[in-house]
Amino acid sequence: MDQVKIIDAYPQQDTLANIISVSASNGGSPYNILKDLSLLGAKFALEGAGLLGEDSFGAFILNECKLLGINCDQLFSRKGEVTSITDVMTVSGTGRRTFFHARGANGTFSESDIILEKSNSKIFHVGYLLLLTALDQLDQKGETGASRILKKARELGFKTSVDIVSESSDRFASVVKPSLPHTNFLFVNEFEAGKIVGDNLMKDGKVSIPKAKIASGKLLDAGVKDWILLHFPEGALASHKDGTIVFQPSLAIPMEKIQGAAGAGDAFAAGVLYALHEDWNILQALELGVCSAGASLFHPSCSDGIPPLETFLGLGAEFGFKTNLS
Repeated sequence: MDQVKIIDAYPQQDTLANIISVSASNGGSPYNILKDLSLLGAKFALEGAGLLGEDSFGAFILNECKLLGINCDQLFSRKGEVTSITDVMTVSGTGRRTFFHARGANGTFSESDIILEKSNSKIFHVGYLLLLTALDQLDQKGETGASRILKKARELGFKTSVDIVSESSDRFASVVKPSLPHTNFLFVNEFEAGKIVGDNLMKDGKVSIPKAKIASGKLLDAGVKDWILLHFPEGALASHKDGTIVFQPSLAIPMEKIQGAAGAGDAFAAGVLYALHEDWNILQALELGVCSAGASLFHPSCSDGIPPLETFLGLGAEFGFKTNLS
């Protein structure tokens, strides 16, 4: 669960900021993406797998997933644990956010907590690497729990999808790279991609597209099977193993309409995954992704700004896309 707190400014340490409003809603990659897909009107089956605490937040998640038509057969409560929560501190007027996270039951989620054979889904998505303590553990063979699950999923015929959290650490290469050879679709932002490949993708305060292309190439060389989906405020870059590279600018949404960006990355992933599931081409997938991300900015929570799919089709015409990018 996310506890979204709108603040007037992000304070320096030991100083004060004012909280303007507080709300609670869905949070985290799997929950956000499943809810976004449901709100988009996905006609295919949606299933969640994970651990909850024996508390009111866990009960809320189960109830909402059922209302949204999400299969909860592999969502379990773990005795003695609390549901994972995140305080999302969102600055009013800019939408910039900072996260304070308590892992709770998610930290104990292991390979034995999911039975892939019970699912007939087309895509298996894992999120977020670096936040799933048990699955992030590296063994003597250089494998992680996540890499083994992803390998098994591909052997069972799933297309696999992975997202990563923007953690302030130096663990990216060691924890993430074992999973890349078993990943079809990798979602990363500019910070995460840079941390994995050991480079800074920024230039003059913005993402350098040439650097982003180089980083994407390195991630493909590390084993990703199909698409690197690298997203950032100015747009999204898709790079394929076959050498295809496509750039899609973000929606040009006026600053005064932005209420928060807490779920933008997951909304982007939901749009892209919807399109890939339905066999749309990559240009259509990226446009749906940036429109989904843009729509999420209209509300401070992660998903409550997401409209039905037919509404998305007019967002590009309404707002246009960012220009003067390099």
